[in-house]
Amino acid sequence: MQDETILKNTTMADQETIDVYNDQVESYVEVIDPEAVDPLLLKFIARLAPEAYVLDLGCGPALSSVTMRDHGLRVDPTDASEEMVKWANEKFDIGARQALFQDIDCSNTYDAVWANFCLLHAPEEVFPDILRALNRALKPHGVMHLAMKLGSGATRDKIGRFYSYYSQQALCSYLQDAGFMVADIQLGEAMSLAGEVEPWIALTVFSEKAA
Repeated sequence: MQDETILKNTTMADQETIDVYNDQVESYVEVIDPEAVDPLLLKFIARLAPEAYVLDLGCGPALSSVTMRDHGLRVDPTDASEEMVKWANEKFDIGARQALFQDIDCSNTYDAVWANFCLLHAPEEVFPDILRALNRALKPHGVMHLAMKLGSGATRDKIGRFYSYYSQQALCSYLQDAGFMVADIQLGEAMSLAGEVEPWIALTVFSEKAA
């Protein structure tokens, strides 16, 4: 699956991937079923105190942010796609903003991070730095949901999106090295925007920073 040309031409913000999302907002919304609420999201929300401040990283059309807002949380939805952000704000007035992974550079700001199938678009060589930045952005003992696709190496799917794949063991190792404690792991599979059924993993982790 690894392709040296793919990696050579990919940075932390892969423009080809962003362009796909800019061009296919409506198709993306249809694939993810906007009427369905992810049970993992409800479980994540149940862990948080009322009015907790949550970073929705790679929010896409911000459907998760809307659900969190409806449950009394304060949300900061961010996405690299200008069109996703525009759609989310026009549809929900959710306060979404355009930001890349490397733009998250705050400290002790969020009670939680919802990173649902977004960091799989970052090359593996920058993945550890992103995880450390997210740990810094969390308050002590903050919680993060991280969902990724299982596999190995890096590739582009048939519509041009860049993906990095990891094993469960590799993800746990990266998270622990970044200062997280893995608390829960869920496995499953789902249909992608490219029309392929792929296995996924969702991890609930806590920042081990002292209060």
